[in-house]
Amino acid sequence: MQGGPGSRIVALVQVLDNIFWNALTGPQAKFASGAGGARRFARGFSPIVGFRDAQQPDFDALAPYCEPGEHFYCADWTGPPPAGWTVEAEATMYQMVWDAPVPDAVHDPRIERLQPGHAPLAAELAALTQPGPFGPRTPELGEYFGVFEDGRLIAMCGERVQAAGVREVSGVCTHPQAQGRGLARLLVNHVVRRQMARGEQSFLHVMRSNNGAHGLYARMGFRIHRECPVRVVAPSSSMG
Repeated sequence: MQGGPGSRIVALVQVLDNIFWNALTGPQAKFASGAGGARRFARGFSPIVGFRDAQQPDFDALAPYCEPGEHFYCADWTGPPPAGWTVEAEATMYQMVWDAPVPDAVHDPRIERLQPGHAPLAAELAALTQPGPFGPRTPELGEYFGVFEDGRLIAMCGERVQAAGVREVSGVCTHPQAQGRGLARLLVNHVVRRQMARGEQSFLHVMRSNNGAHGLYARMGFRIHRECPVRVVAPSSSMG
């Protein structure tokens, strides 16, 4: 007998609670490298790592797949760094899940699906606005949409990690000169609507300190699922 709605919610929670590992060893394994209890997105994608045991990450298994000079985002771990690794920054972030009806359909001609040729423009906007870990190949991980003005990409939103039944809304950013126009809301609603049409649970990550974004997402229909630590870690120059 198949489980009801309650069992589906439990399953989704289990997926979300170690989402990066579940993505990198599941639907997005083709974009990953690593072994044992450690995985990373391949070079060129978002610099994120996932571990089978997020509280006791296996950095020894990860090390052969990393190089000095690389920096990675690592969630759910607060212990001391092992030899050969440095914690360069640490904070906390909210993981938020969509908990509202399907957003109303808006047929706005400004919304364009980003194509492979737009990758340099997406990387340029991400470098300017710092929406989170982003690499030049990140848009290959899902659908990305943007708004252009005079040939310049001024806002975008897309999808990053996915696992069984869940898909992340990510890369949400607006050029400083275009903020205040509601472009982030427009694009996030567009992405959420498409995800829900596929039967997926939409979720996102936002830094706890980003009060503006957190407030916007809450007003739109996202609720906090959990708060978790996040660190930027790097292998030492002596590794290898």
